[in-house]
Amino acid sequence: MRSVQKNLRIPVETVRSIEKLAEAEERDFSRTTNELLEEAIRMRRCPGIVFTAGRAGRRATIAGSGIDVFEVVAKSRAVRGNLQRLGRYYHWLAETQLRAALDYYRLYPVEVDARLRREARLVPRVVYARHPQVEPPEPPSPRARRARR
Repeated sequence: MRSVQKNLRIPVETVRSIEKLAEAEERDFSRTTNELLEEAIRMRRCPGIVFTAGRAGRRATIAGSGIDVFEVVAKSRAVRGNLQRLGRYYHWLAETQLRAALDYYRLYPVEVDARLRREARLVPRVVYARHPQVEPPEPPSPRARRARR
């Protein structure tokens, strides 16, 4: 992404907070500040969306739900964009929350589509290869099952 240099006056307390975040995440001040600014812009453009940190990095989620935007988009595609059916699937969410996720997708489709592609590649074979500790144990052989009886 292209960048420009601008002078900006930031309150000392804010600088200290950003420095603490950057240190905790082992990142530099500039990168942390830019990420915070970008997230703030996106949350202003899409009220009801917040950013959550996790193993997959920071991601857009529906505020107060823990549900990622990409999950709602995937389910919306499965119900062919039918908001009523989507609402029945996520019956505990308000329509405004679902619309916030869909609005976020409308504004940031490249990000959400990339996440959907990554998720689609996570088939069991790939997950087990990356994380053998989660692979289910081999089922007992027919001989072993008979011996248990």
